[in-house]
Formats: sequence, C-alpha cells, structure tokens
Amino acid sequence: MKRIFFVLSIGLLYSISSFAQKVDYSVVSVPEESGTEFTKISTNNDYVCMPIVKRTKKGVNWFSNRILDISQDSSNIAYLSLRNNTTNIFIKELGKQGGAVQRTNRSSVIDFSYSPDGKYICFTEQRGKGSQVFQTDAKKGYVCRQITSASNDYTPIYTHDMENILFARQEGGEINIWSYSLKDNFLSSYTTGMNPCPIPGESAYLCSRGNSTGKNEIWKINYVTGVEECIVSNPYASYTTPALSPDGKWILFVGESNAMIGDNEIGYKGYYNTDIFVCKLDGSVFTQLTYHAADDLSPVWSKDGKYIYFVSQRGDAAGTANIWRINFNY
Repeated sequence: MKRIFFVLSIGLLYSISSFAQKVDYSVVSVPEESGTEFTKISTNNDYVCMPIVKRTKKGVNWFSNRILDISQDSSNIAYLSLRNNTTNIFIKELGKQGGAVQRTNRSSVIDFSYSPDGKYICFTEQRGKGSQVFQTDAKKGYVCRQITSASNDYTPIYTHDMENILFARQEGGEINIWSYSLKDNFLSSYTTGMNPCPIPGESAYLCSRGNSTGKNEIWKINYVTGVEECIVSNPYASYTTPALSPDGKWILFVGESNAMIGDNEIGYKGYYNTDIFVCKLDGSVFTQLTYHAADDLSPVWSKDGKYIYFVSQRGDAAGTANIWRINFNY
C-alpha cells in the first residue's frame, strides 16, 4: 500500500504545489463535463477540509479517507471542518441557508461515517503519530465511546446490520481490514486493504489495495469464502475510496487522472490530479465523471442515488475547498 498517505498534518490541509500554480480554480466546470450540473453546497465560511494531495511529474498521491457523508433521511450532510486549529465533524442542513452544527469536540478528527440508521457516527481521531476509532451520537455528539486502542486505525464504516464496524489498521508496513463487533467487542482481521465499503446482503466488502506497480486497485472481498476479485485496475493510475450506490449496481470512487492544461504554461502537458469515477459492480461501464484540473475527492452518494457529493477546490479563484454536488444520470 505505497501510494496512499495516512500520517497527516492537522486539518487535512492542502498545499498547492508549484505544478498547480497555473490551474484556473475559478472555473466551475470544463468542456469534458458538459451535461453535468454542478451545485455548490457549502460556503468558504464552512471551512471545509481538503485532503492532502501530493503530486509530481509522474503521478499523484492523496489522503483517501472519507470526510463527507449524508444522513439517513437525506436532510443533512456531515463534513470535516478546520476551525480554531482543530478538525471536527460539522453537520449542515441540505437545501437551506445557514451555518453548520458542530458534532464532535476533539482535536484532530480525520475521517468518519454515519450508521445505517442515522443514529450514530463512527470516526477516527489522530493522536500524535497514532489514531483510534470512536463512536458518538449523531444528533447530540460530544460524548464518545472509544472503539479501538491500537496505534493506527482509521476509515471506520458500519456494516448494514450495524453489528460490526469495519476499519483499516496499519501495522508496520502493512494495512489490513479489521472488524469490530459492537455486541461483544470482538476483533477480527480479514485481509490486505483499506477504505472498506460493506456490500448489503453479502458477506463481502469493497476496498482499495496496492498492486505490484505501486498503484491502488478496487477489490471485492468475501470474508466468509475467502474469494477475492479485482474490480478496477490500471498499472498507470490509482483508484481508492469505493462507495456502493444505494441500488447496489454502481461503484463510486476516486481515481488518478491526467489533466491537459497546456505545455506552454507549465513546461509539460500532463498535470496529475484526482477525479471522480464510476463503474458497475462487476467492473464494466468504467466511466470518468469529472475532468477539472482541481482535485475532486471523498465522493458519497445521495440516498436516492441521483446525486454525488464531493470535495473540490473548483469554482474558487484561491483554490478554497468546498462541497459540490453533481447529478448522476446513468
């Protein structure tokens, strides 16, 4: 798992590299995105965190953990916000103007997800060089139950029956998927991978894992039968953060892309960035949804599957991160 950053500075701050200085962040969309409607959900005063992105002339690495989620009733969107030198979960009511409500009071929350019934949020807090998983009430917040105590646990997500929390654990140079039982506190280790995403009705989950070329792929793992299937792979690009559509037919994920923004301006034609992709559960109908030279990250589905929410610096001349929504018409 060489390509994904875990250790990070507070706030998931994004530092624009020298290669990004010629990107026109003020543009909301590019010609390749025609037919897609982009709606800005947040404002600069929401202080939305931007995951770390590091790029070179040969590729790009990024922090792949989930920092957005939609409530079960689709009325709210939760996101990570940097305020007063801390990062915490804030909840904003969709479709209405106004501020957001703070749901955690920690120092450095780095990722989270809602429970399927919408009553709880599981999240990771970074503490020094380590991190642990916690659970809190989605409506009240602040009071937390510590779930794990190992040095590097992150990307927690509930199974659909709410009996377990899947998460990634980093030990030495390995990253593996683990399960925590909310009933008996039992821990189980499965297999190599990160960014777990449970599949409803199956003893299986989606995840990302590294290949021999150092790029990340999307896999489907059955933790009962042991069958492992590679769904998306490319020796020249990484793919992370899989999210299954509400109808179970589509996988949404982040991928490495190569924006062509003019060799006369920056000295070379390729500018590596992150974009949003989808494919069918079997890997077919592989489709790139976004093409902007800004980085698009942490995508999540609306509960009806008609929209996709994600974090991006697009639409702001200074490259400030905000939450955006696009329609999904496939």
